[in-house]
Amino acid sequence: MFERPDAGERAVLVQLDLNQGALAERLSELELLTASAGASVEAVVEGRRAKPDPALFAGRGKVEEIGQALRAHAADLVVFNHALSPAQQRNLERELQCRVIDRTALILDIFAQRARSHEGKLQVELAQLDHLSTRLVRGWTHLERQKGGIGLRGPGETQLETDRRLLGARVKMLKSRLARIEKQRRVRRRGRERGGVLSVSLVGYTNAGKSTLFNALTKAGSYAADQLFATLDTTSRRLYLGDAGNVVLSDTVGFIRDLPHALVAAFHATLEETANADLLLHVVDAASADKEAQIDAVNEVLAEIGAGDVPQIMVMNKIDLTQALAGVRRDECGKIVRVFLSARTGEGLDLLREALAEAARRAAGAEPPTESAPIDSEIHHPVQS
Repeated sequence: MFERPDAGERAVLVQLDLNQGALAERLSELELLTASAGASVEAVVEGRRAKPDPALFAGRGKVEEIGQALRAHAADLVVFNHALSPAQQRNLERELQCRVIDRTALILDIFAQRARSHEGKLQVELAQLDHLSTRLVRGWTHLERQKGGIGLRGPGETQLETDRRLLGARVKMLKSRLARIEKQRRVRRRGRERGGVLSVSLVGYTNAGKSTLFNALTKAGSYAADQLFATLDTTSRRLYLGDAGNVVLSDTVGFIRDLPHALVAAFHATLEETANADLLLHVVDAASADKEAQIDAVNEVLAEIGAGDVPQIMVMNKIDLTQALAGVRRDECGKIVRVFLSARTGEGLDLLREALAEAARRAAGAEPPTESAPIDSEIHHPVQS
């Protein structure tokens, strides 16, 4: 697998304007990702191109600028906020004489650091091996010959071919283990369905506050931090809602724009929990200037994993940073579709519990028509001092 950056590693970030929009937000996100991986950002190199250079992605002049930034800041790592092909990565490392990683490798490294459960570690390793499979030549170019000196003659295959064969066997074993875990997960899910318990999954952009909200509702004590991908392993707890009974609430991995497809594929079993939920709580960082793009990114991933049609309640979190009031918004049928709250301070949590209770009663066929709120209305509660 690719090397993990050591603590305190010094990085130069590269972002090119390829007409993809939201450049400031993308760069801010890359800085957070780099910090989450344990490296310090020493310099940022930006540029504009109509399309990537086939050989170096950034073009020779820009690569020289990156090299100058490396030397000026004594940095030893370059991080591209783009997906690099194996050839581009090799060419850049040859030109810059340092390690070069792309956005996918950076996210994979963070996942590798954060995975705690057995299943999470298997999923991350599978994603890493998928990413590595096209880059094996980087480590074995000096052995890529059928015949050579003492110690290099083998049974008719190069070291590169041997390594690919071993990698393929490891991938097959990981997929087999994950398939068994997925089967066990389906059995547990069928048990919940027979019990008639509403299944609710927290989804949202990474660092939107899902785990903080999960802890506030369930007192679970799950790890929560102001960093990207603080949660990788799915945690489920029963939540008692008074006369509405219990629901099962699950905290899941956060999404991010341009989420690597290898991760989506490797985390299939975990993400399938979301696709099979009865209700999604889509947690949004209401204080983010980029929240609309983040909402779109989450919905794109939900559609990719087959959860695009699962009913949602949008939870506008972090209102304590926006001076907004706790409140709810209902649709034309009287259902609560949006809740404004702060998981950190607790403002509006009672409104979210009531929204979940309404959903649970409706699922059980016991929810009367809502008459207390006009169509498409917002009800705001004053913020308690």
